[in-house]
Amino acid sequence: MTEMQTQVRESDLAALREKVSKSSYGKYLKRVILKKVRGFTEREVTFDFPVTALVGPNGGGKTTILGAAAMIYKDVPPRRFFAKSGKYDESMQDWAIEYDLVDKDLKERIHLQRTASFKKLKWNRKAVDREVLIFGVARTVPATEKRELSKALGGTYQAKSEIELPEQVATEVQKILGKPITGYERLNVDEQGKISFFAGSTKGGDKYSEFHFGAGEASVIRIVADIEAAADNTLILIEEIENGLHPVATRSMVEYLVDVAKRKSCQVIFTTHSNDALGPLPSDAIWAAYNGEVLQGKPDIRALRTITGQIEATLAIFVEDSFAERMVVTALRYGGIEMDAVRVHAMGGHTPAITVNQQHNNDPTAAFKSVCLLDGDQRDKATEDDRIFALPGEQYPEAHVFQSVFDQIDAQAARLTVSLQLPSDSQERVKEAVRDCALTNRDRHLIFGQIGDVLDFTSAETVENAFLAIWAQTKPEEVTEVLAGFVGEVPHRENVAAPVPVEETTRSP
Repeated sequence: MTEMQTQVRESDLAALREKVSKSSYGKYLKRVILKKVRGFTEREVTFDFPVTALVGPNGGGKTTILGAAAMIYKDVPPRRFFAKSGKYDESMQDWAIEYDLVDKDLKERIHLQRTASFKKLKWNRKAVDREVLIFGVARTVPATEKRELSKALGGTYQAKSEIELPEQVATEVQKILGKPITGYERLNVDEQGKISFFAGSTKGGDKYSEFHFGAGEASVIRIVADIEAAADNTLILIEEIENGLHPVATRSMVEYLVDVAKRKSCQVIFTTHSNDALGPLPSDAIWAAYNGEVLQGKPDIRALRTITGQIEATLAIFVEDSFAERMVVTALRYGGIEMDAVRVHAMGGHTPAITVNQQHNNDPTAAFKSVCLLDGDQRDKATEDDRIFALPGEQYPEAHVFQSVFDQIDAQAARLTVSLQLPSDSQERVKEAVRDCALTNRDRHLIFGQIGDVLDFTSAETVENAFLAIWAQTKPEEVTEVLAGFVGEVPHRENVAAPVPVEETTRSP
């Protein structure tokens, strides 16, 4: 499936990252150290980007990190995330969390160091002031099931007040949901406005209340309305951000939160099980929590299921990015490997790929082993003892695969044209496009998309797959090199011959 393009600009990501690194926020949580809390011991999580995603399997510790981040602020009572139930929670004794934070109301030029610890049956903390918004999973409970809204039921109900949503709220919600909400209102159930729900209207002007909303729709309106009303430098915590949302709306919600970080200097931390929520974020904005470990990077959610043993396999392969993943999958297919036995996962960089591979192989409970295949330009980090190997070539995979095909473009033009799903008489145009892009391209990571744009806007993924297929067919020795570190550990498909090189001297008709 082709990944959706984010609307967040790289320049905005860079500016926000720089703002964090220079501690330019009035209030900001820089780091938490989980000295001892639930399944974590001496684990550190840094917030290097103002919107942070916490991913991982159920029970992996996402909410623990979310709660730990919140608890140093006075607005959040410890019991919100770490309640104690008498003798049944004796394990909480000696829990401790350390904090590194920015609060320019207290210290203008230096960071504050704080600790929260559970001693003598209660939490002890030197909490600081900061507005904190928490959106728990209960936000997606349908209005008909919310006890506090029971007063609003009945044919004669009249709200205490009706407040039209501000234009900014309506605009942002429309972008997320992809539907107009002009004229929507917040209906206050009590005089103080502590209990409220929403009402909208049909195209024909007929009103309808939140009792007839989708749960995701009401959740988005509430989140955006509360965030837009919040003060600058607010900490925003969201549990399971994708709840009740379509994948496109999930991505749009995260894009909105990045914009909030830019406009209002807010800090956001959310938990998720969705790859769509990770798309707009840079790698250093994502932390995975699993088995008492934390890992910074951009893993596919499926990778975490493999790491934690939720998927049966014979071998796991961790690579740097999505193109390396496709390259390895291509090599496995052309090498005759039984695909159901192997799981290949892009980890968002060489550091997380190496780290997860090491953790997985050191885990005595792991049902199968793993290997790490680094890009060719990271070859110096490969070590057979640690089951870390390198992909063919001395460059990153996109550059190597492109060059491999480009060097034989005359011989392989016909095959490439067919693989690109273009008419057979387009061979000369394909060759010209490849040669022109080779001359004008400045970043080989982007060259397949560039070629696709020239060739009738063929998708980058289609172009990548075409080049990879020809690479595998014409470079069987490199396919063998990819498999060399683990070929004896995985089953092969029956009656599949070893890869044989395609004749490179065959000329296009």
